[in-house]
Amino acid sequence: MTGLSHRAGSVWAMGWFALAVAVGAAACVAVPSIGMYFAMGLGLFAIGAGIVGYRRRRSPGSARLAGSGAIALGAVAFALGATKYGLTLAAIDHLGSLLSP
Repeated sequence: MTGLSHRAGSVWAMGWFALAVAVGAAACVAVPSIGMYFAMGLGLFAIGAGIVGYRRRRSPGSARLAGSGAIALGAVAFALGATKYGLTLAAIDHLGSLLSP
């Protein structure tokens, strides 16, 4: 382990925590207005935390599997939030072109 020092066992539940964050990110996709920003932010965090949880070889297999699931679900939540953001910008641009003389 280079760079960061931590106690042994301090990140044993990182995979499960990342999966919980990824589920929260997926739920934020359905929330109107600010939900897309939360979905993108939590999705990125879930990807990073899932990588940390997955790469810890001393963790039980279920925690590593939860970390890999968090990576996948976080990526999907981020992609859906970014798509929602892009569609919002496209709709605003279209409305602006309809209203301009």
